[in-house]
Amino acid sequence: MEELIHKWLYDPTTGRLVSAIIGIVVVYVIIHVLQRSIARRIHDSATRYRARKFVAFLGYAAALLLVAGIFSDRFGQLTVAFGVAGAGIAFALQEVIASIAGWVALSFGSFYRPGDRVQLGGIRGDVIDIGVLRTTLMECGQWVNSDLYNGRIVRIANSYVLKEPVFNYSADFPFLWDEITLPVRYGSEWEYTREVLGRVVNEVCGDHAIRSLEAWKQAVRKYQLEDVPIEPMITLAATDNWIEFTLRYIVDYRKRRFVKDRLFTRILEEVDRSGNRIRLASATFELTNLPRFDVQFDHGKGRIDSSFMP
Repeated sequence: MEELIHKWLYDPTTGRLVSAIIGIVVVYVIIHVLQRSIARRIHDSATRYRARKFVAFLGYAAALLLVAGIFSDRFGQLTVAFGVAGAGIAFALQEVIASIAGWVALSFGSFYRPGDRVQLGGIRGDVIDIGVLRTTLMECGQWVNSDLYNGRIVRIANSYVLKEPVFNYSADFPFLWDEITLPVRYGSEWEYTREVLGRVVNEVCGDHAIRSLEAWKQAVRKYQLEDVPIEPMITLAATDNWIEFTLRYIVDYRKRRFVKDRLFTRILEEVDRSGNRIRLASATFELTNLPRFDVQFDHGKGRIDSSFMP
């Protein structure tokens, strides 16, 4: 037994293994110290995040090179074994490998970056971290209306970027077009209504249109896009029940709910000031040609006879 222990302790492979473990621990400690230093010295959250990720990536690369250097003369003897084992591991871990491939695509592509609002795998939220295997989102929606956070953190495999659509709300053009409709009764002053709605939407959303102009021009130069107008627009449609006004406007993707609230508030204020020049419509039902219903009570027999009269 002592001879076996002595042989194991003085085996070159054991020495290499111990050296590799010590080297990995040293690299981990250095990475941890550097990341803590970065957290103290860099105050901008986006820059701090990228710096921490860069240091972690350098650490992984250094650990891999260290292990490869220590065991370099042994790799030739294990080529066949590694090949067979690698095939089995690749089959068993195909989802993990796809996630790593997705991370590579995210690193060198323009799918999204931390801070972007995306919809990925049916989940909508803001990207708060991109790991080697998973992307972490702060989720929006679900039981919370509109685009507000619901407080749930979701981790989604990076492989989704290779097999499903990725919706990015804030990549090259961080604005959205939105619409609201307003039903107005027939008999209202529709020209005055259009004028009032145009004034309100320009007052509330005109600043967003100005700020989005340069971003839209850059997107048109980068992609094959039609250079459509981005100013607020009012359109009218005459329906069977009312006059329907549609307000189309551009808005920062983070402020869609608040802008809509402000628009409705200003519209209701203008309706109250209009003195019945603007009358909002609602769904109503009018019954026509209602048949006559005749009811007779027979006191002797204690019964009620009824009949419809055309």
